[in-house]
Amino acid sequence: MNISLNASSRRWSLQTISQSHLPVLQLLHPRRHAKAAIAALLIGLALGAFAVIVLQFPGWTFTAIVLATLLPIGMVKWREDARLFGSMVGVLSALLVVQGVHTIEHLVQWVQYYVLFWTARQSNGLLSAANAEWVHFVWNWAVLFVVLWLVIKGRMRNVWAYGLVLVAGLHAIEHSYTFVRYLQVLEELRQLGVTNVTAQGLPGIVGRDGWLARSSFTQGTFLCTLPGLTTAIRLDVHFWWNLIEMTFLVLAGHVFMRDYFLGSKTSQKK
Repeated sequence: MNISLNASSRRWSLQTISQSHLPVLQLLHPRRHAKAAIAALLIGLALGAFAVIVLQFPGWTFTAIVLATLLPIGMVKWREDARLFGSMVGVLSALLVVQGVHTIEHLVQWVQYYVLFWTARQSNGLLSAANAEWVHFVWNWAVLFVVLWLVIKGRMRNVWAYGLVLVAGLHAIEHSYTFVRYLQVLEELRQLGVTNVTAQGLPGIVGRDGWLARSSFTQGTFLCTLPGLTTAIRLDVHFWWNLIEMTFLVLAGHVFMRDYFLGSKTSQKK
């Protein structure tokens, strides 16, 4: 019974996604888990509101609770994607969601700064506790390794995927530089006896006061004339890093899914 059900679900999913002009968006659809996802969202909203309003927890815990209640549904759905279409598609589905949420977080920070006119220090998004140098460092290297796995092992090989590897690699290097600078400044402060000041928010390689702006190798070159490359504030730098990376991920996933389901559709006809 389970075998026939899985085969039926796979045929239905293949037909639905292969007929879509945007198969990568169809992949993200919760399908039969939609009701459970809505229920989990409502429960998360209620629990988050209770934690913040009644228990006086920090505002970021609201977002954390909502994400925590949605995560089990996501994991079940991603496991189903892997079972129906293969582990590569399951991993791609998960990466699109988690990196999409990460990009939305940076979009919220941008809105807080430019629309709500909050200070840069206040513009920490909806999950401010995660806005830490070590989190960014670990996150971006994890994303890069997953992307490399998709390209090398999963055969997601197209021009957008190769561009994604480049962008994700440069993004990881940017956060590696920032993380090292963060540790260096913390050590300098410790030696001065200062232990109650954070070094969060230091410039990286690009942007205002970044390495490109200060290096004797780049000063006076065309690099310093490119818009934002040596003048953008940190919030803008990382907003554009994530937006560009997410764009390449969606396009790489779209081309892969289009070719994957086209091939599956052709093999079914045979």
